[in-house]
Amino acid sequence: MTWEEMRPLLEQGTVDTLYMVLWATVVTVLGGLPLGILLVLTDKGGLLQNRPVNKIVGAIVNIGRSLPFIILLIALIPFTTFVVGTFIGPTAMIVPLAIGAIPFFARLVETAVREVDHGLVEAVQAMGGGIPTIVRKVLLPQALPSLVSAVTTTVIVLIGYSAMAGAVGGEGLGSKAVTYGYQRFDTTFMLVTVVVLVVLVTVVQLIGDGVVRLLARRGRTA
Repeated sequence: MTWEEMRPLLEQGTVDTLYMVLWATVVTVLGGLPLGILLVLTDKGGLLQNRPVNKIVGAIVNIGRSLPFIILLIALIPFTTFVVGTFIGPTAMIVPLAIGAIPFFARLVETAVREVDHGLVEAVQAMGGGIPTIVRKVLLPQALPSLVSAVTTTVIVLIGYSAMAGAVGGEGLGSKAVTYGYQRFDTTFMLVTVVVLVVLVTVVQLIGDGVVRLLARRGRTA
C-alpha cells in the first residue's frame, strides 16, 4: 500500500480515535471523580465515614478494574445497543470505553485526594465550612496537579482501549490496523499505525506533564 492510499485511512482512523477518546474521557471524569471522592469521604476517619458504603463502592470499583477490557467490551454489547442503538461505530464504543475507564480513574482520584494535607481540611472545618465547601475549596484545588496526572494516564489508557475496540467494530486506528494491516498482511501499514498511536500517546503525555508543572509552579508562588 502506497502512502497516498494510507493517508486517508490513517487520517480517518485518527479522527475516530480522538473522537472516541475525547468523549469517553469526559464521561469518565464525570463518573470517576465523584466516585473517587466518595471513596475517600466514606472511608475510616473520613468526613462521611460509612464503612458499608465504602466497602460496596470499593468492591464495585475493584470488579470493574479487574475485568479485561476486551471481555467487558463484548459483555456490554446488549447495554451499548440499548443506550446508543448499535454496538458498532465510534459513538457506540464510547459506552464501554467510559465504563471500563471509570473504575480505573476513580482509584487514581482516591489516591490523589488522600494526599491532601488533613490540616487544611481541619482548618476549613474550624471556620464552619461544610463538606461541599471542603471538597470545592480544599480537596479539589490541592489535589489538582495529581488529578491532571490521573486524567493524563486515563487518556493514554483509553487510547489503548480504543485500539482494542477496533477488533469488534469500533473503527479508529485499531480497526484500520486490523482491516488493512493484519487481514491483508500489510506489515508496513501496521507499523505506521503503531507509530501514529505512539505519537498520540507521547503528545498527550507531554501536554499532561506540562500542565502539571504549570500548576505546581503556581502552587509554589501562591
